Amino acid sequence: MAAAMASQGERAVLEEEFKWLLQEEVHAVLRQLQDILKEASHRFALPTSGSGGAVKQENFVLSTSGTDQVKGVMTLQGDALCQADVNLKMPRNNQLLHFAFREDKQWKLQQIQDARNHVNQAIYLLMNRDVDYQFKTGLEVLKLMDAVMLQLSRARNRLTTPATLTLPEIASSGLTKMFTPMLPPDILVNFYINLNKLCLTVYQLHVLQPNTTKNFKPAGGSVLHNPGAMFEFGSQRYEVSHVHKVECVVPWLNDALVFFTVSLQLCQQLKDKISVFSSYWNYRPY
Repeated sequence: MAAAMASQGERAVLEEEFKWLLQEEVHAVLRQLQDILKEASHRFALPTSGSGGAVKQENFVLSTSGTDQVKGVMTLQGDALCQADVNLKMPRNNQLLHFAFREDKQWKLQQIQDARNHVNQAIYLLMNRDVDYQFKTGLEVLKLMDAVMLQLSRARNRLTTPATLTLPEIASSGLTKMFTPMLPPDILVNFYINLNKLCLTVYQLHVLQPNTTKNFKPAGGSVLHNPGAMFEFGSQRYEVSHVHKVECVVPWLNDALVFFTVSLQLCQQLKDKISVFSSYWNYRPY
């Protein structure tokens, strides 16, 4: 009898703790998540003061230590490269080539745009209820946390996992038509985000003659193709002879990745607290 009363008392304490968790702590965590993710969202669009919300332009110098084959100066405005100047030193004759974006062109970085959209969707999920709304079950909170974590994971993955492209896809990209003077047919370029870095890859090609003895094997999709990769574009076959990758750190992308990590940890901690209540005497408040 005493044991049963003790068990009932413990259960009552658990129920009170769980009620407090649902009514107080969950909302505190949601507010904290909203604040963090709003900061993350602001990193993707940086308005300059007194400019009516215009996104400021940031200049970055892309280079690699130990080589001066490729140098680039990029101007990033939110999710768009609005200016790009690239100097390329050709290895066979040390000829210096210079290419720049046409004044009427910008290159959208889809990774940044997608990451921002996922962050904003996570914020919407957190705010999509009345201010006095009360959660009634733990399962309701778990479902919300799973949905928010899915959006945050997708946002992080868009920055940490660049798209794999085939060489023909790079060759047919609209990026090749943005430069003045036009890129020669033996040069390919690709811009992408990798973690907190803006990256530029330049591929130098040589034409494979029809009578070549090389076994032609077209390369598949990759983030970065290596020398020796072959592909066919139009009626011509090419082989990659040199690959140059230059990059630079974009500080606000690093901030965003930190915010994603902290937010995912907060979501998981709240899920863990909810789940703890189901481990006591098969106590399932949800």
